[in-house]
Amino acid sequence: MSFQTEHQEKFQNLKVALAPENRDQIRLAANGGNTVLFVYPPEQEEEYINKAKKIFADGVFIDVRECLVEYIDSIGWNDFKKFYNDYRGQTDIVFKDSEDEPKLEGLIIQKITDAIEQNKMVFLIHTGALYGTGIENIHIMQNPRIMQFGIPLVIFYPAVEKSETELTLLGVKPASNYRCKMVK
Repeated sequence: MSFQTEHQEKFQNLKVALAPENRDQIRLAANGGNTVLFVYPPEQEEEYINKAKKIFADGVFIDVRECLVEYIDSIGWNDFKKFYNDYRGQTDIVFKDSEDEPKLEGLIIQKITDAIEQNKMVFLIHTGALYGTGIENIHIMQNPRIMQFGIPLVIFYPAVEKSETELTLLGVKPASNYRCKMVK
C-alpha cells in the first residue's frame, strides 16, 4: 500500500477515534486508559508527523527529543554526563521520576498536563527518543493525570508490525498496548 493511501486511511481512523462522541470507546478499548497509540513505520515518521500537524493544527505537539534536551540542559551537560555514566546500566534512575525528584518522565507528563488543561488535543511525537531511557509508553499511559482527563492523549509510535498482535518500537523493543486504543 502506498504512503498516500495508507496514511489517508490511518488518519481517517484517528479522526474517528478522537471524535468527542467516540471518546468513551477509547476507554473501553484501552482497559480504562485514555490514550490512542498511533502506529506507523519508523522510516515514515516525519511524513506522518507533518501530515498530523496540518490535520490537527489546533493540537499541541510535544516532541520527546526536545524534552530530552530540555531535561539535560536543566541538569547541565557535565552533571548529566556524570549522572548517566554513574548509572549507565540503570537508565531508569536517570530518566524516570523518583518520589522526591521529577526527571524526564515528569517533564513530559507536565507538558501533557499543561496542554490538556488548556483543553487542547495532545500529540506526543518522536517517542523513539524514549528507547533506552527506561520510560515506556505504558508509564505515560498509566499516569493518573493522563487517565483522568476527558481529552485523550495521542502517542505517535514508530513501530514495526511483526505479526497481527505483535508490535516493536523502532523494530527492536516489544510494545505494550494495554492502556491504549491502537490505530494502525
